[in-house]
Amino acid sequence: MFWNWIDAAPRRVLALLAAVCVAMLGFGLYLQYGVGLTPCPMCIVQRYALILVAVSAGVASARGQKGWIFVWAALGLLAAGVGAFVAARQSWLQWYPPEVVSCGRDFYGMIENYPLSRALPMIFRGSGDCTAVDWTFLGGSLANWAFVGFVGLGLALLAVLVRVGHWRVGRR
Repeated sequence: MFWNWIDAAPRRVLALLAAVCVAMLGFGLYLQYGVGLTPCPMCIVQRYALILVAVSAGVASARGQKGWIFVWAALGLLAAGVGAFVAARQSWLQWYPPEVVSCGRDFYGMIENYPLSRALPMIFRGSGDCTAVDWTFLGGSLANWAFVGFVGLGLALLAVLVRVGHWRVGRR
């Protein structure tokens, strides 16, 4: 049934994935500004990955050409993979925190005070605040749920890619 829906309306599936990403970003902003949770550098990277998935899925849904859908869905899948990797790494740090806890400066402070070539490695070197579990739902931290979300988005994009790729092979 899911395959039939992708075959019948791949653009709607991609638009739905973009909307899910926007909802996830909105929830993250609610947690930051409504609840008062401060995002760590790894959380910021996950947000950017989520933005890339949303933009890729949205652009892929904009046109009906299968090649266009294939390319943009593939880029979205790549961004979902990066987001899943960062969320998995943060989950690992939360489960097995390092002995020396020092997350350093926040993301914006690093970008403002260091050149990008030095700031990027600092962003990906998560520790300290990245190990804190400030919010849980059904026993999972925000990083755990972000991983689940990225994997779900990635699987849906992979399904679209398989079906679009099948269409392309079938029409040759």
